[in-house]
Amino acid sequence: MERTVLGRLHFDGTRFAGWQRQRSERTVQGELEAVLQRLCGRRVVVYAAGRTDAGVHAVGMAISATVPERWTPDALRRAINALLPEDCWLEAVREVRAGFHARKSATARSYQYRIGTDAASRSPFRHPFEWSLSRQPDRSLLDQSAALVTGCHDFRALAVQTGQKRNCQCTVREARWVSRPDAQGYTFHITADRFLHHLVRMLVGTMCDIALERRPVGHLAALLSGQAGVRSSPPAPPQGLYFVAAEYPARWFADEPDLAV
Repeated sequence: MERTVLGRLHFDGTRFAGWQRQRSERTVQGELEAVLQRLCGRRVVVYAAGRTDAGVHAVGMAISATVPERWTPDALRRAINALLPEDCWLEAVREVRAGFHARKSATARSYQYRIGTDAASRSPFRHPFEWSLSRQPDRSLLDQSAALVTGCHDFRALAVQTGQKRNCQCTVREARWVSRPDAQGYTFHITADRFLHHLVRMLVGTMCDIALERRPVGHLAALLSGQAGVRSSPPAPPQGLYFVAAEYPARWFADEPDLAV
């Protein structure tokens, strides 16, 4: 007998080559699956709600796996944490219904992107975890840009590796900039039903260029409408990006409302 579990994972992405398992690179999926193989005595595939790139962090990555029934959620969480490297930590584990998949079952995902605007953002204790800007961006221009992002758009011009992908539409439920404590800078919050590769970083890079008056705010609207001849800014650095949460319908949980994990 087996049980399917859903976990909430934190990781520092600095020393990882991203989420997805690779033969010759250290990845988050690789570390988790190595631990579960030791605990379960067989290969266990771990799925994530999002496939983060190298250097990207998580403070609430939803992961799923199917394990032997003898592993209760609490015992499994303790055992995994005892074996995980110091840059990963499993906050919680709960049982879900058979057929659950951390990526395919998700109805929404949330990310944050942190920028630092004060001198201390270049500290070695902050620089690996945010984007240190050399200038103060115009907050009103950041807000104007974020307002344009909300809603359903074709984001093909603000992503990479779309190739011949026909559907590049994403529905953004929330997109807003929030001031960080002690005038440290700003955090961009975004929630959508799905995300294209590099989408959040491309959005942040473009919005920051607008707020630094390197390009007009009209460029973002042009990108969202697919206007020819307008290119996005380079993606913001990976270290400022955090996967925060995924949301799932109540049917995957017994006697629970819709849940953000």
